[in-house]
Amino acid sequence: MERIFFSGWESLLRTLVVGVLAYVTLIVFLRISGKRTLSKMNAFDLVVTVALGSTLATVLLTKDVALADGALAFALLIGLQFVVTWSSIRSEWIRRLVTGEPRLLVYRGEFLSAELRRARVTDEEILAAVRAAGLASLEDVEAAVLETDGSFSIVRKGTGQSMSSYAGVQGLPSRKI
Repeated sequence: MERIFFSGWESLLRTLVVGVLAYVTLIVFLRISGKRTLSKMNAFDLVVTVALGSTLATVLLTKDVALADGALAFALLIGLQFVVTWSSIRSEWIRRLVTGEPRLLVYRGEFLSAELRRARVTDEEILAAVRAAGLASLEDVEAAVLETDGSFSIVRKGTGQSMSSYAGVQGLPSRKI
């Protein structure tokens, strides 16, 4: 019964030493891999980040996993992320597979119901994003876009902008803008 609460000083010392070393190793690998690994995340980046955290926890708490094994797992995950992001920059179909495409949910103050259903987004979520953008009314919205990282972009009406930022956005009405 005692091992439930305390398994010995050796276990605590191992957790302390391996924890510090694994943490430092992960930070070094993340710094070497560049800002992309820590940038605003799409679904693929989130999966890699969760996997890195899970690997860190496993190395930290599982006595059967050596620090070298954990370091190799960190390097493998970060290396695979590098290969996928490098490939997605060079190939349109890989980019679409990995990151998806932004989706237009509101256009000129009106909800696009079919697009909202496809994106599994509620009217209330859009209205919250509109309020967060500092707008009082949906009629003040030129467009609301669900971005590939899951965030909403709200474009105000009357900004006089060109529509070039809508390139690649799914659900844009086919009528002339």
